[in-house]
Amino acid sequence: MRVSKVPILASLAALLSLSVVYCGFPATFLSLERAFPPSHRVELDQLLARDRVRHARLLQNVAGGVVDFSVEGTSDPYLVGLYFTKVKLGSPPKEFNVQIDTGSDILWITCNSCSDCPQSSGLGIQLNFYDSVSSSTAGLIPCTDPMCTSSVQTSSTECSPQSNQCSYTFQYGDGSGTTGYYVSDALYFDMILGQSFITNSSAFVVFGCSTYQSGDLTKTDKAVDGIFGFGQGSLSVISQLSSRGMTPRVFSHCLKGDGNGGGILVLGEILEPSIVYSPLVPSQPHYNLNLQSITVNGQTLPIDPAAFTTSNGRGTIVDSGTTLSYLVEEAYDPFVNAITSAASRTVTPTISKGNQCYLVSTSLADVFPSVSLNFAGGASMVLKPEEYLMHTGFIESAALWCIGFQKVQGGVTILGDLVLKDKIFVYDLARQRIGWANYDCSMSVNVSVTSSKDEYINAGQLSKSSSSGDMLLKHLTSGTLIFLMHILWSSLAVI
Repeated sequence: MRVSKVPILASLAALLSLSVVYCGFPATFLSLERAFPPSHRVELDQLLARDRVRHARLLQNVAGGVVDFSVEGTSDPYLVGLYFTKVKLGSPPKEFNVQIDTGSDILWITCNSCSDCPQSSGLGIQLNFYDSVSSSTAGLIPCTDPMCTSSVQTSSTECSPQSNQCSYTFQYGDGSGTTGYYVSDALYFDMILGQSFITNSSAFVVFGCSTYQSGDLTKTDKAVDGIFGFGQGSLSVISQLSSRGMTPRVFSHCLKGDGNGGGILVLGEILEPSIVYSPLVPSQPHYNLNLQSITVNGQTLPIDPAAFTTSNGRGTIVDSGTTLSYLVEEAYDPFVNAITSAASRTVTPTISKGNQCYLVSTSLADVFPSVSLNFAGGASMVLKPEEYLMHTGFIESAALWCIGFQKVQGGVTILGDLVLKDKIFVYDLARQRIGWANYDCSMSVNVSVTSSKDEYINAGQLSKSSSSGDMLLKHLTSGTLIFLMHILWSSLAVI
């Protein structure tokens, strides 16, 4: 989360293209930086390789859901970028660029003593290093601290008798990893209070100070200062703040699919009448849902529901950190066959680089069928052709569109940004459910951060021509607090 201690006008300027509704809590602003220019394109096999590495980085034999997933921003899988935000930590505050990661829990920053860590970044950012000695508010977490000894911690937690420091080691499936120790320090953010002002606020949070990194984490082309976990584990910043009553235990996003992307990410519940909810699968480290069936043009595909059951390393995960989307083999083949059958009269099916593709000379909506993913609780996710196909180029005068879902032999069905774009998604951790609705993410949204849905305000559409300060402040209710993140983001994230 961007936690910057900036003047009121500077904070408001970051909101010029965003509108949100605030209720019940004060708010922090976060701006995501562009990593690569839109002209930077990569091949599909590179995207697949990125996703394979990302999915391999599930922690082995570690409870608590600590997973190293990056978060993509734009819907175009050929524009490679990274979502990161800025946090200010320590006293005096120091700013760090951290990758936003919905698949892991803790916030960790590279320490100044880190070995084998990148010293420069291909993202065009200055890398900074955290130094607990130089911060007057820093405190090391001792081995005797309940946080270090309680059962909520993973088996990766360690204690050094010599230093009496609570430390960690995260080893990932692809061989990369990080080692460090836990520290408590001040996290700074802009908080909206009432209807009249924005105040600089802070809270003490526990985070990791990384002293060693290996594997993919050492690569300079995608290096940042750390990772900001948005998972639901007890050590995530979201959990730490919500457990103190500072923020609600729900966050939402709306990812804009066209143009250069953009959207809204907010700690709070976006309210929209058309949102449908499906319960999270209990006791899972990821955001697992019960996918029950898939329909194409209203016809249910012949897929054994057991293919989607959450057990023995299988299931269905909602992951904004995955570039494409993935279907288990039992579902993939019927899905592709149904799409091809429905569209083959007006398009030319072809195989490109091993993928099922189509040469299209007209509008996608005119020739391709609607697809519905049907979940427990009667919640269906309707996909437009652009949400299961991806544009890969042109052959003569025809556009080449390919199936965006990739086949997985066994394992997990993953719904990535290809599917998540142009929809409101609400991660309601308090009620253990996820909701969604098709939405134009360039529009304003209503956000409630209270237990009563009657308490919300529509902030309206902020624009460069408006008096942003007056517009923002007059729409705030007394006691308002949310973490609001305006996404100026770019392309698909790196791992």
